[in-house]
Amino acid sequence: MSVTTGLFYLFSTIMLVAAFRVITARNPVHAVLFLVLTFFQASMIWMLLKAEFLSLILILVYVGAVMVLFLFVVMMVDVKTEELRVGFWKHFPVAALVGVLIALEMATVLMGGFRVTEGPNEVIAMVPGAPRVSDAKELGKLLYTQYLYPLEVAAAILLVAMIAAIALTLRSRKDTRYVNPYDQVRVKARDRLQVLKMVSTKAPPVSAPAVSSEGEQK
Repeated sequence: MSVTTGLFYLFSTIMLVAAFRVITARNPVHAVLFLVLTFFQASMIWMLLKAEFLSLILILVYVGAVMVLFLFVVMMVDVKTEELRVGFWKHFPVAALVGVLIALEMATVLMGGFRVTEGPNEVIAMVPGAPRVSDAKELGKLLYTQYLYPLEVAAAILLVAMIAAIALTLRSRKDTRYVNPYDQVRVKARDRLQVLKMVSTKAPPVSAPAVSSEGEQK
């Protein structure tokens, strides 16, 4: 068994265990962390298949952005797992039916294999000794040569959207506690705390109620 085959079995085993823990973990935060581990292992498998661009995109987009957002949302929302587990067995038959249907569809595709049929005018051949070219490098060349202007337009649109989102967040509204960022930046340590000297006051003593000879209070 080669090193590549051994790494493939290692990454696949870790990915399957992590994916199973995603749906069995009791803590939602732990489930999200196991999902991040699953994406990492899938990225490593893409790297073994020499698909560098897909591997890097999986880490940058899903692990670096989407899953971090999911993790912060789960931590801030404070999901009540006990309430979500109510009625689990009631909906279990429908969920099991959907799972079996998906498994049968995947088995139908995988059992048939990925056969490529050659048409009358199609020739599939591998040139012996052809150099291996990185797909990420070729995609970069294509983006920054043939599609340079569409890429710059897309970058400008994303920049405007980011500035608009920041402006909408920092605007002053009645239902929010708006703080001027300029005041936050130029504040000094001595301005954060102000000690006030106040005159000490003493509360007057509370007099006991007078009691008459008959035992009644006046």
